[in-house]
Amino acid sequence: MEDISFSQQLEALTAEFVGTVWGLPLVGLLVGAGFIFTLYFGFPQLSLFKHAIDIVRGKYDNPDDEGEISHFQALTTALSATVGLGNIAGVAVAVAVGGPGAVFWLWIAGFLGMTTKFTEVTLALKYRYKSAETGSVHGGPMFVLRTALREKYLSSGNIPLGKLFGALAWLYAFFVILSSFGAGNMFQSNQMASIINLSTGIPEWVSGLVFAVLAFIVLIGGIKRIAQVTEKLVPAMVVLYVGGALTVVIANFAEIPNMFNMIFSSAFAGTAATGGFAGVVVKEVIVQGIRRASFSSEAGMGSAAMAHSAAKSDPIQEGIVALLEPFIDTILVCTITALALLSSGVWSDGDVQGVDLTARAFATVMGPAGKYLVALTVTMFAFSTLISWSYYGEQGVTYVFGEKGIKPYRYLFVIFVFLGAIAKLSVVLNISDGVYGLLAIPNMIACFLLMPVVKKTLKEYKHKLSTGVIKRID
Repeated sequence: MEDISFSQQLEALTAEFVGTVWGLPLVGLLVGAGFIFTLYFGFPQLSLFKHAIDIVRGKYDNPDDEGEISHFQALTTALSATVGLGNIAGVAVAVAVGGPGAVFWLWIAGFLGMTTKFTEVTLALKYRYKSAETGSVHGGPMFVLRTALREKYLSSGNIPLGKLFGALAWLYAFFVILSSFGAGNMFQSNQMASIINLSTGIPEWVSGLVFAVLAFIVLIGGIKRIAQVTEKLVPAMVVLYVGGALTVVIANFAEIPNMFNMIFSSAFAGTAATGGFAGVVVKEVIVQGIRRASFSSEAGMGSAAMAHSAAKSDPIQEGIVALLEPFIDTILVCTITALALLSSGVWSDGDVQGVDLTARAFATVMGPAGKYLVALTVTMFAFSTLISWSYYGEQGVTYVFGEKGIKPYRYLFVIFVFLGAIAKLSVVLNISDGVYGLLAIPNMIACFLLMPVVKKTLKEYKHKLSTGVIKRID
C-alpha cells in the first residue's frame, strides 16, 4: 500500500471539513431562513423591488444620514464581492455535477436570498458603530451581536447569555479575517494568475506582483477608494460578461425551448443523461443548485452587510437596496452563465469543469476570442472580489484588534495577494471555505432573534412613505 504523505492527509482532512460544513444542514438553514423571512416580511423582494431601484437612483436620498458612501457605491462594492468566480466557475460546476435541474434550485435560492439580504443588511445599519476617533463607520453581524444582543443581556443581568453572544460576535469577526485571506484573497489572485498564464504565458509571479501593487493602490484609500473603483468596475464587467454569454445564447436560439424543458423536468426528476451524468438524483440536483447560489450571492453570510454599513442611508432603505444583490448576482448573472452552458451543449463535456467549461461555451460561438473574453472577465471579477473582501477583513480586524490593526492588516493582505498567485492553495482554501460557511451560524442566530425589530422598523418606514414624511425627489 502506498504511504500517504502528511500533506495529502491534511488536504483530505480539510476537504472533509469543507464537505461537512457545506452539507445539507447548512444548505437547509440558508434556504429555510430565506423562506421564513420571505413569509414574515410579506415578500419584500416583490413588493419593494421597484422602490429599491428608485433608492439606488437617489430618489430618496437624505443628506443628513450617517455614512461614507452612496447607495449605488454600497451596492456595487457588495456586488463586486459576490459577482465573481462563483458566477463563472461555480455555476459551471453546479450544472456539470447536478445537471440542468440545478439551475431551477439556483433560482429558488436566489429569490429567497433576496429577503435574507434585506434582513441582515437592515440589522447591520441599525446597529452600526461610528468611531469617535476617526469618524469612520463600521458594521456587520459582529456589531449586531454585540450591540443588540450581548449588551442587552448583560445589562439585564443575564451574564451567561451576554457572554455567549459576545463570543459569537468575536468568532464571526475572526472567521471573517480568515476568510478574507483565503477565499477573498489568495483564491482570487491564484485564479487570476492561472488563467492569465494559460491565455498569455505570463508567469504567475509577474501577475501576482502586478495585482499586489494595484490592490495596494486601492486599499490605502479605504472604503471610499474601494467604492470609487467598484462603481466603475462592476457595471463594466457585468455588461461585458453578460454580453458575451448572451451572444452564445442568441447563437443557439433554437435550443432555448429544449433548454428550459431540461431545467424544469430534471429539477424534480434528476438527470437521465448518458455518460458521466447518468443517475444524478434529485437530492444532488437540489444541493448543487442551492449551494452554488448561496456561495455566489453570500446571502446568509452577513459579509455584504459590512459594505452596506458604510452607506449614507436609513437602515430599512439600505436593506431594500440589498434586495437587488441576489437578483443581479444569482438570478441574472448566474442564470445567463447556465443558459450559455446549456444552449451550447458543452455542459455534458465530462472532461472539463469550472472556468474552462464556461470558456469552452464562449468559444463555440466566438472561437479563440471567447477564451480571452472569459480570461478578461475572470480577472476583473476576481480583482473586484479581492478588494471588497479586504474591506470585510478590515471590519473583522476593527472588531478584534481595534482600528489600530487596519494598517498592518492592509500590508499583510497585499503580501498575501502575491503569495496566492504562486502558492498551492488546496489546504488553505479548504480551511477558508469551511470557515466561510461557518459565518452563517452566528449571523442567522442574530437575524432570527431580531426579526421583530426588522418588521417594526419596516412598518414605521412604510408609514413614513405613505404619509409623506419621506418624500421622493423628482
